[in-house]
Amino acid sequence: MNDTELPTDSTELPVNSTDNVSHEAAIAVDDLSVVLGATQILSDISFTVAKGSSVALLGANGSGKSTLVRTILGIIPPSAGTVRVFGVPMSSRRAVPWRRIGYVPQRVSAASGVPATALEVVRSGLLAPRNLWAKHGRKAKERALAALDAVGLADRARDHVQVLSGGQSQRVLIARALVRDPELLILDEPLAGIDRTSRETLAEILTDLHNRGVTLFTVLHQIGELASVVQRAIELDSGRIARDGSFSPEDAARHHIDDDCHHGPESTTGRPPHHAPVLRTETR
Repeated sequence: MNDTELPTDSTELPVNSTDNVSHEAAIAVDDLSVVLGATQILSDISFTVAKGSSVALLGANGSGKSTLVRTILGIIPPSAGTVRVFGVPMSSRRAVPWRRIGYVPQRVSAASGVPATALEVVRSGLLAPRNLWAKHGRKAKERALAALDAVGLADRARDHVQVLSGGQSQRVLIARALVRDPELLILDEPLAGIDRTSRETLAEILTDLHNRGVTLFTVLHQIGELASVVQRAIELDSGRIARDGSFSPEDAARHHIDDDCHHGPESTTGRPPHHAPVLRTETR
């Protein structure tokens, strides 16, 4: 599995079967530590994310936010401790209900390959290890168009992603996650590098999803327009939890977006997302 796609196979726990996990948290992290090489990245991390809540993971660059997200998703193995998603340990990957989880990666770029349309990118979110034809057919197309419509881009379905702005490309990635109809949506820095109007649009989309019961776990360096949808803030500092509590105006002030310093004009000729197999996530 690469850093931008999730398995969709859930053989041991069908997507519609919640009898055994209905009482569980969406995410439960217990005494988690991660060592990469000789470097301790995360130390003694413990928290839970209740189903239906909206939680922001805050912290400066290098604090361990993206490493924590990748560990939650099973991309990076823990050195100690456990991660459970909907009550299922991430170590039991075949039992994880992947179709209940949507993931929007950080700063995706195209590595190679033939240019893709927005519709093709979104349909790639339906790929399944045991069903390579999952993204094909009329129903798959209808689901992809519905996901694009949910982020306001149904009219750009056949446009190549190269012509989309940074904010529009980010919305395509959200649609790619939504095509799975997830109950939990994990987003890694969704506001990074996009202009104010695009950030406001993303905030409206995420607010609507949260109002419909989707659990949001959002990694943010700066909160900006998402302040209205965040209920709780977990802040990392040097790989440890420095604060965990209700989101406050102080959080918004300390993690404010300065457009002049952090966000320049968007380019519509950059290299936005491609097919899932060639997507990669910037690491730090």
